[in-house]
Amino acid sequence: MIGEHGEQLGIMSAKDAYKLAKEAELDLVKIAPTAKPPVCKIIDYGKFRYEQARKEKEAKKKQKTIEVKEVRLSPNIDENDLNTKVGAARKFIEKGNKVKITLRFRGREMAHMSKTKYILDDFAEKLADIAVVDKPSKVEGRSIVMFLTAKR
Repeated sequence: MIGEHGEQLGIMSAKDAYKLAKEAELDLVKIAPTAKPPVCKIIDYGKFRYEQARKEKEAKKKQKTIEVKEVRLSPNIDENDLNTKVGAARKFIEKGNKVKITLRFRGREMAHMSKTKYILDDFAEKLADIAVVDKPSKVEGRSIVMFLTAKR
C-alpha cells in the first residue's frame, strides 16, 4: 500500500486500504495487480489517467516512423534516366526511409529477365556510399524487387 504522498503504508487488507482512500477523498488504484501481494496506491484516478495519456503522447512524438518509398525501373532504362532514379532514391535514403527498387517487365521483356539483373546491381553500387542492400533482389511475378536501407 502506498499513500497519497508516495509514503509506504505497508501490507493491509483491501477493506482498510479502501477506508483510508475514502477518508482522503481519493481513489484506490491497483498499480501492480500481478505482484504478490498486489500494490495499491491512493491517488486521484482522473489525474492519474491524464498523466498516463500525456506520457504516452510524449513517447509517440519521439518515435520516428520509417516509410518505404518505391522507385520503379524498366529493363530498357537509359544511363541518364537511371542516374535520375538513383538521385531520387538517394534523397529518400538521406531522409531515413527505406527504398524499394522495382524492375518491372512487360510483354516480351519477360523472356530476358536474367539479362537485366545488372540494372539492380548497378543501382545498389551507385548508392553503396550511403545505402546497404536490406533484401537482395528477388523475382516477384512480373518484376524483380530489391530493398535498400541507410548505412548505420
